[in-house]
Amino acid sequence: MGIGVAALIIIPGAPTTFAQQTGPQGPPPTEQPAPPKPPTGQQQEPGKPSEQAPQVAISIESNLVHVDAVVTDEDGNILTGLKKENFRILDEGQPQQITNFSPTEAPVTIVILMEFSARYYGFFGYKSQSWAYGFLNHLTPKDWVAFKIFDIKTDLLVDFTHDIGEVRNAIVSLYNPGFHEACVFDAVIETLDQLRDVHGKKSILLLSTGFDTFSKHTLDQAYKRLKETDVPIFAVGMGEDIDLRTRNGGGVNYLQAKNQLTTFANMTGGYAWFPRFQGEMPTIFNSVGAFLRAQYSLGFAPSSPNDGKFHKLKIEILDDQGNPMLVPTGKKGKMKKVMVYARNGYTSPRSLSGN
Repeated sequence: MGIGVAALIIIPGAPTTFAQQTGPQGPPPTEQPAPPKPPTGQQQEPGKPSEQAPQVAISIESNLVHVDAVVTDEDGNILTGLKKENFRILDEGQPQQITNFSPTEAPVTIVILMEFSARYYGFFGYKSQSWAYGFLNHLTPKDWVAFKIFDIKTDLLVDFTHDIGEVRNAIVSLYNPGFHEACVFDAVIETLDQLRDVHGKKSILLLSTGFDTFSKHTLDQAYKRLKETDVPIFAVGMGEDIDLRTRNGGGVNYLQAKNQLTTFANMTGGYAWFPRFQGEMPTIFNSVGAFLRAQYSLGFAPSSPNDGKFHKLKIEILDDQGNPMLVPTGKKGKMKKVMVYARNGYTSPRSLSGN
């Protein structure tokens, strides 16, 4: 939620200032202040001219909830060309007036968060390397990408950059995984915290088995943090081999891990895939790219007062007559529903005048 007084700010380009592109570009200021250096800033090579992101004028509106949504048919085909009138947002069942609407065309800002642990003799660590490497082919030179790995702790190997080759080099330079631990709760929470002040269309690609072995944070704490974020998580589960190749299947532990990844995605408006074969990966990564580039950006000012509670959101897609939208299936006379992928709620700040 954007909280604060209304203001118009010109932000000099640094990758850490990804901004909601809600206004025209303004002229550069006469004096450029030094860019801030939070954990997600771009690293500059010595002797290399700094590359600055375009200056962007942004407006910060008080008490505004932002929601990015992707609309598909039941077969997963993405629907484009929808208008503001086709969307209805329900906050705890109450319709809200949509104040901001646009198809998002900004470059993608994504963190590849990859499990690289020695579990199962490092098999999944090497597998995740292959998958992360393959995903880079689906990014464009305008996109921002950062690369992090985790086992018992997280390591930022490449900060936000346009240089996909730098990320490729970091992936192939990984050798033997170190620890057997996989602290996915800690890694997700830390990454969401680092993205909190990064503006624009941002997301996480989580490559993980879903097992958590030694996190300082609990699953409930992870879910609580997910309720507060506007960052969609696209999870690709690596553990289907366990279910496919072991005598008794993955068992309860694997089913729990799989459910955790699915919940991470559902709560944030992302999606979760669980491929069993390498040949599925190009299609999955095509889907991730399509989701990120086909989002509609919505905003509304809640009609309810700030109460510090979690509010459930529901987005409905309507036709021109205000009825639930149906789309043809290709079969004569057959129609099908549409699906919406968006965050399922938000945590309202508590009013300063509240108890």
